[in-house]
Amino acid sequence: MTFAATVLTLYPDMFPGPLGQSMAGRALGDGLWSLDTVQIRDFAEGRHRNVDDTPAGGGAGMVMRADVLARACDHALAARPQAPLLYMSPRGAPLTQHRVRTLAAGPGVSLLCGRFEGVDQRLLDARPIEEVSVGDYILSGGEMAALVLLDACIRLVPGVMGAAASGEDESFENGLLEYPQYTRPSEWEGRTVPEVLRSGDHARISAWRQRQSEEQTRLRRPDLWERHTGARAQSPSGARREKQEEDEA
Repeated sequence: MTFAATVLTLYPDMFPGPLGQSMAGRALGDGLWSLDTVQIRDFAEGRHRNVDDTPAGGGAGMVMRADVLARACDHALAARPQAPLLYMSPRGAPLTQHRVRTLAAGPGVSLLCGRFEGVDQRLLDARPIEEVSVGDYILSGGEMAALVLLDACIRLVPGVMGAAASGEDESFENGLLEYPQYTRPSEWEGRTVPEVLRSGDHARISAWRQRQSEEQTRLRRPDLWERHTGARAQSPSGARREKQEEDEA
């Protein structure tokens, strides 16, 4: 099954962009995934093909029109009804590695890229659109966010990465940040590769990497560490939660 991506945008020339290079580019050429861009302006009417208008109630900027976007979205939904339709939005649910893996295992995605002040809320209410955010910051449009989401998914498509196991020990895969990586030369500017990594003892190496992942996560991302330790202590029956409630009582 080929992972198929459809991008609804005012700037189709931005694609594949960086996704045409390196692993993703080779995979695109090999047919492991496909890309189709849809020019939103093609669904506008009138001589000027306007896709936006002034905000209702006043305010700065412009808002993309629901009628134009609905025609573009309906086109994408009809072409690939099994693919989820995502709107790249700072109001959306944060993109996580778990969500990326779910998307990568599916038939593909359709991505709506907004511009200006965003899209008319009535479109989001009227169509099966999931809002997704790639971070707590604002971009000029949804295209860069779409590239981020697609890159995260494509590298997990079977056959894209040289070794399937390459993605298994990375940050966020098991709720932790990845352990530090080293390579040749064994000494550089007076700094050496840790002895354990040169020992050939795979059990010691695995234990060292686990400790490093835990320590890096605890120091750098206490929010992830709290979730990780909470999930690890929670039994399937909910015994930890019940014990905590008893202590609080």
